[in-house]
Amino acid sequence: MRRPLFLPSAVQTNFLLIVGFLSVGEAMYLRFAAIENSDVALACQAGLNTWLCSSYRLSVILFTHQVFGALALAVALLNLIRPSLVLVALTLAFAGFGMVLQNTDLSALAVGALILSLARPAPAPE
Repeated sequence: MRRPLFLPSAVQTNFLLIVGFLSVGEAMYLRFAAIENSDVALACQAGLNTWLCSSYRLSVILFTHQVFGALALAVALLNLIRPSLVLVALTLAFAGFGMVLQNTDLSALAVGALILSLARPAPAPE
């Protein structure tokens, strides 16, 4: 007998929607309120020590080294091997940040692997 495909339930899908929207919303806030806002960016580069500047510095370091896209791809490949709701949520979060913060090449590949994982059979119950 064939195992059913990995398909999140309605409640799980709502949870994944919330994770996706929150990650994209936070990434857009960082990008448009700190990174592309010249006044805030210059103040942060001059040494202002606020939580927004700390987030600005961390996000600039991470997206210049393609960390968001690489993490999204790594978690998506793990999810392709063994599908799980937690891995889907992590992939959505990292890919959302990667798409908004210009790590689109690896993030798009991660989303493609995430879509492929929906064609995999669900893990056998233990």
